[in-house]
Formats: sequence, structure tokens, C-alpha cells
Amino acid sequence: MDKFIILLVIVLGAIAVAQLMRVSELVHKKANREPGEIPQSENLFNANLIVVFGAILFGTLIYLLVAYGYGNMGPAASTSGKAIDLLFDVQYTIVLLVIFIFMGVLFYFSRRYVRKEGVKAYYYPHNNTLEMVWTVIPAAVVTIVVILGLKTWNDTFRMRGEVENIEIISYQFAWTARYAGANNKLGKFDYKLTTDLNPYGLMTRENIAASLELMKNGQPGSEGISMLEAKLNDPTIAMSAKDRKKYETELARKERMIRVLEAMSVTYNDSLDALVNDDVILADSLVLLKGQKYNLHFRSKDVIHSAYMPHFRLQMNTIPGMITYFPLQPIYTTEEMKQKTNDPTWEYALLCNKVCGGSHYKMKMSIKVLGPKEYLQWQKSKATYNGEKWVKANEQELLKYYESIAASVDKK
Repeated sequence: MDKFIILLVIVLGAIAVAQLMRVSELVHKKANREPGEIPQSENLFNANLIVVFGAILFGTLIYLLVAYGYGNMGPAASTSGKAIDLLFDVQYTIVLLVIFIFMGVLFYFSRRYVRKEGVKAYYYPHNNTLEMVWTVIPAAVVTIVVILGLKTWNDTFRMRGEVENIEIISYQFAWTARYAGANNKLGKFDYKLTTDLNPYGLMTRENIAASLELMKNGQPGSEGISMLEAKLNDPTIAMSAKDRKKYETELARKERMIRVLEAMSVTYNDSLDALVNDDVILADSLVLLKGQKYNLHFRSKDVIHSAYMPHFRLQMNTIPGMITYFPLQPIYTTEEMKQKTNDPTWEYALLCNKVCGGSHYKMKMSIKVLGPKEYLQWQKSKATYNGEKWVKANEQELLKYYESIAASVDKK
């Protein structure tokens, strides 16, 4: 219904414009005027109207800047976010100056030099000085902006000190976070190991064996090699040439895949199991520690997504078959941001900023930034079999360390 109403408005608008043009033609004929002949009163009216339009345009722009600023995202909640805000401030200032100066001159000239009876326009074809001014100045401004952008990018990705690794996995239409555990080393993964029981393709001896078994014998909704061979070799099954070609292609693909998995099984080092078993997987939220430096690893299971954390001023594409990275150091807890925004329901969020399918709009993950004590309690509740022992055994040392890094960002 909404689409029909929009279409109807467009059609009626086009008809109204056509009718106004027709009325204008009839008025010119009635007044015995040529189509290009415009009375001085109409010229002055249009010139004054341009000034009014300019005043409304500038007034609206100023109101939107004051009322909404950065889109009501609140203060930058990461160390790199402050530098990115500064970069945006510089660019906004330059763009606004250009808009106000040049559009202001445009509106002024439209009124100041309105056509006058008997006055011929002055032909001014070229001026070397003006050409130099509007070539050199924009080039210099763009150069400065590019240099500032490169400096901000390099500073953001040169995070020094101890960094914790977290992998963020995107898929239609959700996010999952995988923490590196007590050893701070993420377990290996391979998309070829992705199954219903191993949705993130994590690499262990058990998962490799399970993938081999499924490739050989299949699963509901997916026929294995043994089933495909039996179907192709069964003379009692009537099969068209097209269907036979399809099954043969599928069989060849799975035979190639099983050779890859068998080679993986032979070369696999069982000690790598510990890296995966130590990892912590969260599908409901991303929990971070205030002041902790993180290296976020992004990957996608299906299509291109874009990890967008507006409050941290962070955005990075997640691409199938490729790992992307972004450093992050939160500087405010969730509770502190609630106080700063004066909103008790406020929360950090991870969104998808790439149209990735029909349910793109609901691809969201809650982010919680905790203080040292709260984070330690969460860590104890989520740690894995050896991580839990490690956390409890080092609880006092960890608390002191967490308090020190939280205090370090408070000083900045």
C-alpha cells in the first residue's frame, strides 16, 4: 500500500508540473509575449525568492548541525575514536566553510546582478589569477586532509602494548564473538570443516574426522559420496542425462573435498586442539574490559558484511575467505556512557553497515564494556576448563592488572 501511495504521488506530481508548464504557455500567449521574454517584475520576484530560499537552507542546516551533530552517537568511547572525531571535525569545518561562502556568494550574486532593462551583461572569459586560486587552494586543502587521514589510520593500527585477541564472525543475520582464552591464541579454523555441529569451522582432530564422515556418508539434506555412487551405479533408477550430469558433478566435487580433508588429517598436529578448546564463544553479546587493548579479527561465513560500532567510531568490512583486523581500546564502561548520555537504557552495539540480505536490519549484537571487578566476575563465569582454573588461581593479580589499565585511560 505504501509503495502504491508513493507511486501515485509521483505520477500526480508529474501531471501537476506538466499542467503548470501548459498554464505558463497560455499566459505568454494571452500577454502576446515571446516564450523567452520575461517581465522585470517576475525577474525581481525570482531573485528575491532565491534569497529567501538561501536563508531557509542555511537556517535548516545550522539547526540540524546543532540538534544532531554526529547523529546523536554520544562521545567517542575509544582512544582511536577521539582522533577520528577530530578528523571529521576538520573535514566538516572545511566543507561547511565552502558551502556557506560559495553558496552565499551564489545567492547574493543572483539578487545583486538581477537582469536590468538596457544593461548588457559583461563578458568575462578568463583570469589566470582566479584559475590559480581555485586550483592551488583546493589541492592544498585536500593534501592536508589526506595527510591527516593517513596519520590517524597509522596511529590507530599501531597499538602498542599487550593486546587481547578476539574473533568476530559474521553471517546472515547475526554475529558471534570468539575469545582467545587464557593463552590469548585463537584456535585455527577452516571453512571446509563447517558442519551443523561445528558452525564456525574450528579445527580439531575430532572436527576433521566428523567432516570426513559426513563427506563419505552424508547427512540430512546432503548426500555423501557413498550415496551418490550407489545412485549413479543403480541400474533400476531411471535418471535423465541432466540429472546424471548433476550427480556426477557433485560426486567429483566431494571426492576432491575428501582428498583435501584426508591430507589435512595426515598433516594435522594434535597439539592445536588445545588452542580451540581454550577459546570462549559468545553468541549473545560482546563483553569488553575498560582500558584493555584488543585486536579484533573479522571474518564472514557467507557474504560481505560490515562490522560497525558507531560509539567506538569503528567500521571494518568482513569478507568471505579473508581476515580483516581493527584495534580497539574502550575508554568508558557502559554505565559511564549511560551517565554521559543521560540515558539509563543506553547500550553499545555492533551493527552491520552493509546491505547483506532481507534481514540485514536486525543484524545486531549487544556490546558491554565492564569495569575491572565486573569483568573479572564475567571472565570466571565464561572461562573454559583450564581457563577457569587459571582465572581463579590468578584472581588477585588479574584484578590489579585490570584496575591499572582502566586507570590508565582515565588519566588521558
